[in-house]
Amino acid sequence: MRPTFDIDALRMIVIGTELGSFARAAVKLSRSQSAVSMQLKRLEEQVGQPLFQRNGRGLVPTEAGEELLTYARRIVDLHDEAATAMGNAAVHPAIRIGLPQDFFEDVMPETITRFSRQRPDVLVEVRAGRNYALEDEVNSGKLDMALAFFQASRSKAGVLLASMPMSWFGGKKFASERLDPVPLVLFDHPCLFRQAALHSLDSKEIPWRLALTTPSLPGVWGALRFGHGVTVRAVHRIPADICDVGAIFRLPPLPVIELRMVSRTKLSPAASELSTIIESVVRKRVVSANS
Repeated sequence: MRPTFDIDALRMIVIGTELGSFARAAVKLSRSQSAVSMQLKRLEEQVGQPLFQRNGRGLVPTEAGEELLTYARRIVDLHDEAATAMGNAAVHPAIRIGLPQDFFEDVMPETITRFSRQRPDVLVEVRAGRNYALEDEVNSGKLDMALAFFQASRSKAGVLLASMPMSWFGGKKFASERLDPVPLVLFDHPCLFRQAALHSLDSKEIPWRLALTTPSLPGVWGALRFGHGVTVRAVHRIPADICDVGAIFRLPPLPVIELRMVSRTKLSPAASELSTIIESVVRKRVVSANS
């Protein structure tokens, strides 16, 4: 007989995977850990093979688990959307969106305000994440959509929203100091801006050093304010006490970078509406500012 998967069990593995822990999923779902363990065991019995394997203190999906998770996310999303459409106000479908930290303070507030007027009962989960992982998280189903930076003309992913210039930035108070070697303030993980900075300096044989690395964009701005070095970012929403220092320090030119919207193949009607609003806000706040 074909298995009949329990919607609560599917929801549990989706949430457990997103939170990185089934213990946290149990708390969020107001269930005991033993009940969650029984749900997982029942799913594995129905599938006929392990769905998760231990990795240190946590569990990671097996190949079968990844395949079931792909369907589970779609089933849970459709279930919650149907429940809302039928008037069940106790269940709200969630839309998960990721974006670089650059757009968290201006694009998202307007987007959420406009969307909430159309869909007041829909939960939106916003993750200001690491750009290099956003496309993969959409492809794996962890996110419904994401704004992400791409190298110009290197990708056809999603929808191109803007081609944005990159510039060298530093603190205004320190714009007259000599840079030799160039002290760099950069993200501490794979980053297109980091790559652009190093490539442009190396191509002109300009010596540089890493002065500070951080996973936080506010951390980058803070370091520049105190004169720790310079950085490369897209020209968008630059703090008032930060300025373009490329010409001042005779730093090499930088290429443009593309901002694209990537999304799952099949979006719910609510997610499609949110995507449309995001594109509208980005074109108004980003494209117009750089035109």
